[in-house]
Amino acid sequence: MDWDLTSYFPLFDGEEMRRFKTALAAEIGELREKAGGLEPLNHKNADAWETAILGFENLLTRIRHIGSYVDCLTAADANNEAFAAEEAGLSVLYAEMSKLGVELLRAFKTATDADFETLCARPALADARYYLERLRHQSRFTMSPDEEKLAADLGVDGLVAWGRLYDTVSGKLEFDMAYPDGRVERLPMSQRRSLMEHADRRIRKAAFDGGNKAWAGFEHVAAAALNAISGIRLTLNRHRRVDHFLDIALFQAGISRPTLDAMFEALFSDIETGRRILRYKAQTMGLPGVAWYDLGAELELPQNDSVSWDDGVRMVLQAFHAAYPGMAAYTREACDRRWIDYSRRPGKRPGAFCTGSPLSKESRVYMTFNDTMGDVQTLAHELGHAFHGHLMGNTRTLARGYPMTLAESASTFGEMLLIKGLLDDPATENTVRAFLLNLETSHAAVYLLDIPVRYEFEKTFHEERIQGEVPVSRLKELMGETQRRVLGDTLEPGGEDPYFWASKLHFYITGTTFYNFPYTFGFLLSRGLFARFLEEGPDFLPRYEAFLRLSGSDTAENVVRRSIDQDLTRPDFWVEAIRSLNPVQDRLEAVLPTVLKDFSV
Repeated sequence: MDWDLTSYFPLFDGEEMRRFKTALAAEIGELREKAGGLEPLNHKNADAWETAILGFENLLTRIRHIGSYVDCLTAADANNEAFAAEEAGLSVLYAEMSKLGVELLRAFKTATDADFETLCARPALADARYYLERLRHQSRFTMSPDEEKLAADLGVDGLVAWGRLYDTVSGKLEFDMAYPDGRVERLPMSQRRSLMEHADRRIRKAAFDGGNKAWAGFEHVAAAALNAISGIRLTLNRHRRVDHFLDIALFQAGISRPTLDAMFEALFSDIETGRRILRYKAQTMGLPGVAWYDLGAELELPQNDSVSWDDGVRMVLQAFHAAYPGMAAYTREACDRRWIDYSRRPGKRPGAFCTGSPLSKESRVYMTFNDTMGDVQTLAHELGHAFHGHLMGNTRTLARGYPMTLAESASTFGEMLLIKGLLDDPATENTVRAFLLNLETSHAAVYLLDIPVRYEFEKTFHEERIQGEVPVSRLKELMGETQRRVLGDTLEPGGEDPYFWASKLHFYITGTTFYNFPYTFGFLLSRGLFARFLEEGPDFLPRYEAFLRLSGSDTAENVVRRSIDQDLTRPDFWVEAIRSLNPVQDRLEAVLPTVLKDFSV
């Protein structure tokens, strides 16, 4: 591995790690017993419940610490059986924490408004009010304490186990990559994404075909996992009297239904913005439409040489330093202290993520750097997450849990800083400018069209799953139908990806339901933030940092209202963010013909 994980524990399964786990398990049990002996919150036992909540916060800090560590290990080496066993064992510990959480929910379920207000006003809990309000809301949709504890136990070998199965399969899965020169290479699935962004369409199609052939061999496993994960959630929702499956997604995202509806109303009313990007992409390739594997395609230009890791880091540092020196300094620290795992290796899981510990107050970035500009953008994206965590370093654990809707704003802000820095550099040639503008618009098309495909697919899938298991044939059919409906005439005949439901990790994440729409939410919100940054310059950065620091202390709507005075329930906000991409596309269409003309000569 490239990263240094010793600030978590000096040695995996060493004495310090074993003592940490033993103490954590014992203290979870002790606090569960004490909290279980308390009556629900009332005016007589507020002291005891305050002690229980603070104890829970301490345990939450520590379990997130070891959980982050194990996530790093299992992602970086999916073939390591000891790491996999540790992940499975940790799920038991999480289940015990869930049972402790059941006691907190019991405390609030029948509490009066007056008793709840008195508890929140206590100095030790004053800055944890939003977390406590969420607990109280959640308590209204719970089963009996015994049923909730049983659900936590069954989750270890049920919901979470299905997610682990998918992670294991995807981490070990390999595919045959047939290059245009006739060479065939066996590659880990983690390298497929970058190949599907290659400038050469033959390479993209080969990666697409080879990957889908591999997934076809595991289609029934993936379908079983997808059906089980959603089936368990729907069953629990029914017993918890949750009205609609989206209610859980909205709660986790920290937004209201009017906000979600406003965003998708704007997306579908302005869907031609995204389709315009794809039509132009197809035109530059001399095609009547794009295939699914063309969405992230790079331009086939002479400057499309591979980008080394060192050059990629240099690009990110220069771009950040020009606009946001504080973020550049953090990036330098992350590289110097080896907080990033980036190399290509067999056994790495696909995808990229940022994780962090509220105990050590450090973050780690995971990705597979395949020497492309897309990977440079991924690096900037994940560093945006890491910087967000860095800014919240002194925030208490109960106020650090910001939703994906706000987390993805920070990551996309990082991407936009990178693109701006490279485009503003006078030394950047038109060929590179065209490449970068295409990169920005291609990623925008993903947020405007690909993510809505995932959202619409998941909605329909859940509606059908209520009636029973959805077979492989229907999953493939539904995915193709949804892609054709959202992309419209920009999708070439036969250009669908019928296995996208199987190959996309996000559908199988068990800790968060409807994991996909927050990406578009964060992307568009970030464009709104960035527009104000361009207007105000460095004077905006304190407001941006206030936005990030508030992210775990209020709803997304209130965080935005308090920091930049915008209303997310209005479609106009989202329409403005979507239409901000038109000048970017205009710029691409102005510069690319001159570049292609020079290239052809």
